[in-house]
Amino acid sequence: MWAAETQDSSRAHPKTIVFIAAPETQILDVAGPFQVFVRAAENYVRDHPDRKLPYRVLLASTTTGKSVSTNCGLVIQGTDTFRSLRGPIDTLLVAGGTGVERASHEKELLLWLRRTSRRVRRLGSICTGAFLLASAGLLKGKRAATHWKWAPELAERFKDVTVDSDSIYVQDGSTYTSAGVTAGMDLALALVEEDLGSAAALTVARELVLYLRRAGGQSQFSPALALQTSDRKQIERIQNWVLDNLHRELRVADLAAEAGMSPRNFARVFLDDTGVTPARFVERSRVEAARRRLEESEDKLEKIADDCGLGSVQGLRRSFQRLLHVAPSAYRHRFKESVVN
Repeated sequence: MWAAETQDSSRAHPKTIVFIAAPETQILDVAGPFQVFVRAAENYVRDHPDRKLPYRVLLASTTTGKSVSTNCGLVIQGTDTFRSLRGPIDTLLVAGGTGVERASHEKELLLWLRRTSRRVRRLGSICTGAFLLASAGLLKGKRAATHWKWAPELAERFKDVTVDSDSIYVQDGSTYTSAGVTAGMDLALALVEEDLGSAAALTVARELVLYLRRAGGQSQFSPALALQTSDRKQIERIQNWVLDNLHRELRVADLAAEAGMSPRNFARVFLDDTGVTPARFVERSRVEAARRRLEESEDKLEKIADDCGLGSVQGLRRSFQRLLHVAPSAYRHRFKESVVN
């Protein structure tokens, strides 16, 4: 429905897409999704020469100057500051970066965000830009995503936000939040698809060598599955024993016997100390070991599944899909340059 409306309305005027960036912004939070919208607009007028650009894409700084310094040392020349923006804004996206923390304490900026959010069709953030939206109260009662590294802090600081630490991007009504860095491009492609249709988004994805819909979530990119350790020596010893014996069956009764405890008491103490059940800890440990083997070796999937105690290739696939939302073969393809199948 919206794709048709956008195509018709593009004859009259483009939709304004505004990126808000603070000093020390993450350059890819801006440049990546910015390019997606620009390229989509260029392709659109190429394919529809009788129509105008569907998008007008602007970068506005959170300071009094138009230029925005990035945390990699480069400076981006913007077109506006948030104070000088005029006219209707269709989509407002807040970029992340180390400067977001300071910007989240600027009362004038937060007030502007709250007022402007009521007038835009879509509001969103890229990476840690979610902290700025949350500081303005714009994520209250909503599901939101951010970079996996900062998701726990976002959840801790803003109790009224339901943080999704695995999704590449999250839509909650007219609010869109994305995971870290390149995930902003995934979000931008989704918005282009929403506006101009899947064919337009797919064309941009192919030109920029991107997936139109990336398989899996952020878990596959984090360095570990965040296996919770315990301060209790007895439980810590069992955790280490599990890691050394992944090839075994490792039932709760086996772990309890190794700990010298009853199965029921062991399960209760383990959950209280680590925040996960023994069974979940074992599965996470198996998947973590398997993912390292996929990255570092050329072993067959059957051998990896057997060595890590996942039983079969089917068991390996089920656990990967459940915890990482991606198939083992796809994970290996992405994270290992040379693969022997």
